[in-house]
Amino acid sequence: MEHFLVSLGLPASLVAALKLGTLGRLLLAGTLGGLVGLERELKAKPAGLRTTLLICVGAALFTELSLDLAMLATAGGDALRADPARLAAQIIPGIGFIGAGAILHGRGRVSGLTTAATLWVVTAIGIAVGAGAYVEAIGTTVMVLGTLLLLGRVEKWVRRHLSNRKYTAAVDVDTDAFERLVETFRGGKLQFRVDTMEKVGNDVEVTFRVVGPQEDHEKLVKHMLHEKGVRRFKRS
Repeated sequence: MEHFLVSLGLPASLVAALKLGTLGRLLLAGTLGGLVGLERELKAKPAGLRTTLLICVGAALFTELSLDLAMLATAGGDALRADPARLAAQIIPGIGFIGAGAILHGRGRVSGLTTAATLWVVTAIGIAVGAGAYVEAIGTTVMVLGTLLLLGRVEKWVRRHLSNRKYTAAVDVDTDAFERLVETFRGGKLQFRVDTMEKVGNDVEVTFRVVGPQEDHEKLVKHMLHEKGVRRFKRS
């Protein structure tokens, strides 16, 4: 690239300035990606400081190369095939494989979605830096950090005050255990909805969804542990 720019008659000082500009963009991408990665690192997430930094720098470099190669093709008279987005467009499918590796499945739960989404956004930040959209890249970084730092606390508050759980209890039909269970709901701040109810042997297996404060969920669990009419139960 340097020899090509010199062959076009551009002064060597201008070519050097362009190279410094590219280096500056890569440093900016590394800084923005590193800030997001530092937050992930402090929370011991799979994709931490090094991962997000490298992804952001790589996305910026690919975008820069994509634009430069398109400029080379245009200058060489091949304008019809000069697509500045051709190389950069392959970044998103590539990051999808990395994001999929951060998502874990186990015991009916899915984890790592926030980490995968963070990698996806960090890639967009790198592309923005490589394309020269510095304000957008910095603004997006601030939004991402605000989402991870502030909204995480909001989520914890919601879980503590509006925890959503599903219970399955096998209740003895010869007792009034189910009626006492309903009274437990009414005595607290829990809201419940029965999803399914079916007879299994001498018991009635009831699956219900409960929403309310975490402390009331704990009281409900204690009630079912000490309720003789509840044969067994599980929480999910």
